[in-house]
Amino acid sequence: MTFTVLVPSSLVREAEDKREATRKLGYVARAATVFRADRLVVFPDGEGERRWGGGFVETVLRYAATPPYLRKEVWGTRDELEYVGVLPPLRVSSRTGSGCESPESLQEGIVTEVGPDGRVRVNCGLQHPVSLLLPDGMEVSEGERVAIRISSREPVRARIVDDPLPGFEVQRADLPEVLARPDAGVRIAASRHGAPLSTGRLTNLVGRIDDGDLTVAFGAPGRGLPAILDLDVEDVADAGGETVEPDPGFDLWLNTIPRQGSKTVRTEEAMFASLAPLTLTE
Repeated sequence: MTFTVLVPSSLVREAEDKREATRKLGYVARAATVFRADRLVVFPDGEGERRWGGGFVETVLRYAATPPYLRKEVWGTRDELEYVGVLPPLRVSSRTGSGCESPESLQEGIVTEVGPDGRVRVNCGLQHPVSLLLPDGMEVSEGERVAIRISSREPVRARIVDDPLPGFEVQRADLPEVLARPDAGVRIAASRHGAPLSTGRLTNLVGRIDDGDLTVAFGAPGRGLPAILDLDVEDVADAGGETVEPDPGFDLWLNTIPRQGSKTVRTEEAMFASLAPLTLTE
C-alpha cells in the first residue's frame, strides 16, 4: 500500500509568526507519522499564501522528517529553520514495527564516502560513521540516504538493506500530477462541502482501500480545496461526494467532520480527524 497525503503551500496562512507556523507544520508531520503516510506532498496555492509559502513549508517538513542524528549534517543553519526547536518529536517506527533500540532495528543513514570494493561509509546515528558493504547490484552516491538494519550496537553489527526508509518522504508537486500517478489508488478530497462520512459510506470505502493505495488531500484554514481549485461550493455539495467538474482527478469528495462545531478546521486538525477513520481496516 502506498499512502499519500497532500497539503497546500498555504497551510500556515493564518499563523501569527514564524514560530507558530513552524509549530503548526510539526503537527502536520506528526499526523503523517502517526498514520504511516509514505509521502507528504506540498502542492501550490500561490493565491492563498501570505508570509510563508511553499518553500518554507517544504523545508520545515523535510527537516521534521529527517532523523535527529542527521539534521545537523543535512541542514546546517537556515533562516527557515529558526524555530525548529518547537517541533514535536516524531519517534518514527520502522515498517516492521521495531523501534530504534530493538534488535534488527531499521533506521536511516546518510552516505558520507563511497569507497572501493562496494564499501561505503555511513552516518547512521552510531558513535562514528561505519564502513558497510553495499548489497549486490545496489549503487549509491555521497549524500544519499539509505536504510540500515542494525542488529547490535556494542559491538557494531549493521548492514545496508534495499528497504523503504522509515517515515515519510516530502515532495513538492502539482495536485493533478500527484492524482494521476499509478499508485494514487483511491483519491479523496477532504472538504466540508463533500458528502458526510457516515458509517455506511465508511464501510464501503474501507473495502476499497484495504491493502490498496490511498491519496487524501486537504485544504488550508479559511481556504478549502474548492477555493484552491476554483470550484463552486454548490457544485461540490450537489455532486454528493462524486467527481466535480472541472475534475482535478479525485474519486470522492468527503466531509470527514460532518458535525463540525467550528467555522474553520485547521489543516493539522483535519488530518488527525480524517486519517483516523480512513486508515481503518476490515
